[in-house]
Amino acid sequence: MFVQSISLTTPALMFPAISLLLLAYTNRFFSLAALIRNLSSDDKPVKQAQIHNLSQRIKIIRRMQEAGVISFALCVLCMLIIYLGFNKVGSAVFGLSLALLLYSLVLSVVEIRISVDALNIHLQQMGQHPDKDA
Repeated sequence: MFVQSISLTTPALMFPAISLLLLAYTNRFFSLAALIRNLSSDDKPVKQAQIHNLSQRIKIIRRMQEAGVISFALCVLCMLIIYLGFNKVGSAVFGLSLALLLYSLVLSVVEIRISVDALNIHLQQMGQHPDKDA
């Protein structure tokens, strides 16, 4: 395994990016939670496909947030390890942090694709009922 020595500033550069990413994930979660609350308060029946889609998205967003938070924690741990003088171990921990961040980003793309698919289905259903308001 190839482990590169890094300085304390390298993981520090990740802080703003990970923080903004977690904020974006939290916003997605709150938007989805609001949508679920609105669906449950409407008098319209909620289709099983909608429930499945929302449940799937909630699970993915939870995993995105968990991976992002663990990535952030490992980044902090990496800085501590490097500060203590264990550069090789710190580099390995930083690599793990990057891998978790990548996993989180991949999950984000998956969640966006599911969201877009749901919107496309909704748009198709709206097109089948021309008497509905646009």
